[in-house]
Formats: sequence, structure tokens, C-alpha cells
Amino acid sequence: MSSTTNPSAQHTSTIGAIGAPSRRNTELALLVFAVVIPVFAYANVGLAIDGTVPSGLLAYGLGLGLLAGVGHLVVRKFAPYADPLLLPLATLLNGLGLVAIWRLDQSERLQQLAKRAYGAFSPSAPNQLLYSAIGVALFVAVLVFLKDHRILQRYTYISMVAALVLLLLPLVPGLGADVFGAKIWIRVAGFSIQPGEFAKIVIAIFFSGYLMVKRDALALASRRFMGLYLPRGRDLGPIITIWAVSLLVLVFENDLGTSLLFFGLFVVMLYVATERTSWIVIGLLMSAAGAVGVASFASHVQARVDAWLDPFGCYKTSGACEQIGQSIMSFGSGGVMGTGLGQGNSDLIGFAANSDFIFATFGEELGLAGVMAMLLLYGLIIERGVRTSLAARDPFGKLFAIGLSGAFALQIFVVAGGVMGLIPLTGMTMPFLAYGGSSVIANWALIGILLRISDTARRPAPAPATNPDAEMTQVVRP
Repeated sequence: MSSTTNPSAQHTSTIGAIGAPSRRNTELALLVFAVVIPVFAYANVGLAIDGTVPSGLLAYGLGLGLLAGVGHLVVRKFAPYADPLLLPLATLLNGLGLVAIWRLDQSERLQQLAKRAYGAFSPSAPNQLLYSAIGVALFVAVLVFLKDHRILQRYTYISMVAALVLLLLPLVPGLGADVFGAKIWIRVAGFSIQPGEFAKIVIAIFFSGYLMVKRDALALASRRFMGLYLPRGRDLGPIITIWAVSLLVLVFENDLGTSLLFFGLFVVMLYVATERTSWIVIGLLMSAAGAVGVASFASHVQARVDAWLDPFGCYKTSGACEQIGQSIMSFGSGGVMGTGLGQGNSDLIGFAANSDFIFATFGEELGLAGVMAMLLLYGLIIERGVRTSLAARDPFGKLFAIGLSGAFALQIFVVAGGVMGLIPLTGMTMPFLAYGGSSVIANWALIGILLRISDTARRPAPAPATNPDAEMTQVVRP
């Protein structure tokens, strides 16, 4: 008999020692395109407006490139096995949003409107670049200090309290601000903050921790009705509670968007945790019943429903109808290929052109092709989030990743659906594209958390230690 080593075992051990590819070079290559494309778009807008290259092109390119480079270096150092697409996709959307906001800043119509309303015009693009830098700083902080996403599971019920506080802050006298009928803002030291943008992340932590513990009880069914397994009566408590809270948010804050996001997020996560279709049906029925009930007596919500049903019927008498009517005309005038960057008239929408309705600017100037490309970019972020959920090794990580992806997807749906006339307008902002510090900062934090979960899921397990003496004693029997 002769001793020998096992080539297959040796090959497997070598792969385990090397580990899976980190894909950081792929991320870097994609980031180059994610910076170059907005820079070319920026130059294109300047040439379309006055025939010259914008004087701030170099500063804009260096600023966006610096933010992307810092993000990449931090991911390479602290999350080397994270998904390689999330950071480039977020950078590209953020960069295109900055271009669109700067393009609207050049509108003489909006400048005159701001001077009549506030006495002076202040460009929004520099502020948005500052907010983007703060968002990337929070993104860096998440990756540096959140070593393991499972730590957040310890704060399940604390996160519930924190989310409720964030949602109710706009109702505090002297702190909350009423903007166009919706009480979703607070003013602190001269800055306006939308707490609901951060609440969606905090509430996802609570839902993930709660459903991980209660999913077996919630999955039980008592009877079958019309092909659906109905849950037991006592298990309906959580969904009824969340439904009631979302209605309270809708009634007291006049905020249809946050209410839909809050309730829809819970229903999606409940379905994923229990795999019961009945929860989806019950959630949709309760959501429809609540929306109809509130719209019957809340004037702000009723105005938005009327604008959705017939925007041109009240075009001259309602600001909500005028805005959605202008938005629909923007999409229509864009056609298939669009009018070209800087050559549209979406500034007719007014103050909301760079926030709620910025998607209409892309619809007019990039056309149907551009809108589909933007939605594809958003769809890729959602797909990578779902893929991260599937790859996660712990139940909390799975639910947390699908919750963040679901919140992101719901926000895209309610904003895009609202400005296109598919559903009533909600007043929320398009992630990364629209002007607003709270939105861009919160969504950069969301991307950071998804990268942390992805890194944990894709990181190879340490190779088991081999015993050389044991290998030498292996024999091959004839």
C-alpha cells in the first residue's frame, strides 16, 4: 500500500483559502460609466440651453467622481464581497438627478416665480450636491460602524418606538410644517427634514425582528374560503394595528404616500415571512377600504383623488389638477425619443418641478425610451436587493433585505404612478432623482445597509484547517 494525497480535496481546499471573487474591479469600471454619463448629460444641457459648455462642468464632474471614489474605497475596505452593482446604480441615478435639477435652475420661468414668492431666487443644484455628500457620508458610516446587520435585531421594539416618533414628529406644534396641505415636514435650525424618509428604514428593522419570531403563528390558517387560506382571528391583530396606524398618519398628516408605504411594506414582508397569499388579498382590501373612507372626508386627499379622476375637468380651479395636467402633457409631448435634454417645458409645473414631478422632466426630454431606462435602473436596484435577500444566511437578514427593497419599490411605484396619472398623487419624492435632502440621505443609508447584508451573504466561510499528518496517513486501497 502507498500513501498519497487527494487532488480533489487539495483543489477544494485551495479554492476555500482563496475565496469567492469580490467583484470590486467590476464595481470600479461601472462607477466610471456612472460618473461619465451624467457629466456628458450636464454638458448636453448647457449646449442645448445657450450653446456653450457649462462653466461648472469640471467642478461637477470632480465632485461626483470624488463621492463615487470615496464610496468605492470604503466598500473595497469594509465590504469587499458586497454586490458590485448597487453603488454604481445609485451613483448614476444621483448624478442624473443633479443634472435635471441644475437644468430646472436655468429656467427663467422658475426664477421669476421664486422671486415673486420669496423675493429672491436660490439655485437648488448646489444644495442637492451638498445633500448627496451628506448621504454618501452616512453611507460610509453605515459600512464602517455596522459590522454585522444582525446587531440591529436586538433593537426590534426600540425601532418600533423610534419609527412612531419619527412619523408623529410633524404633528408637534412649533416643530411640524404644513407644506401644500401635507404635514410631513419638520423645521430644525432653519432646515426642513422629512422624518418619514428615515422611518421607512427604522420600521423595516421592527417588521423584520417581529415577523422572524411570529411568522409560524401568522402562517397558520383556520379555514379555506374561495381558494384562500384565511388566518385565525387572533392573528389578524398585527395587520389591523398597522392598518389603523397608517390611517391615522393619513388623517392627521394628510400624507397618502407615507400611509401607503407604511402599510404596503408590512403586507409585503408579512407575505414573504408566511408565504400566505391571503395576507396580500386582505391587505389590498383593507388598504382600499381605508383610502375610500379617508378620501370621503379629508379635503386634501379628496382634491388629489379628483385631480386623478379628471385632471382637466378642474384644471383652472385646482392647483392639484393643474400640476397633474401639466405632468401628463409633459409625458405626452416627449413622445418616444423625447425633446432632448434642456429643451422641454416641464418647468411649467412650477415649484414641484424639481421634486415631486422631476420624473416628468425625464419623460418629456428623454421620452418613453428614457423613462423605461430610468425604471430599468430602479428595477435593477430592487432586483439586487431581492437577490441579497435570497442569498442571506439568517432569517432576519432575509426579511430586512426584502423589506428595504420592498420599501424602495413601493416608493418608486407611488411616485411614478402619481405623476403619470396611474394612481392619485402622493407628494413623495423620486429616490436619488428629486430635490430633497431627507430623501437622498435616507436612500444612501438604505443602499449602505443592503451592501452590508450582501457582503455578509457573499463572504466565503473560512476554510477548515487541514491536518497534514492525517493527509499523510491517507491510503488508496487497490
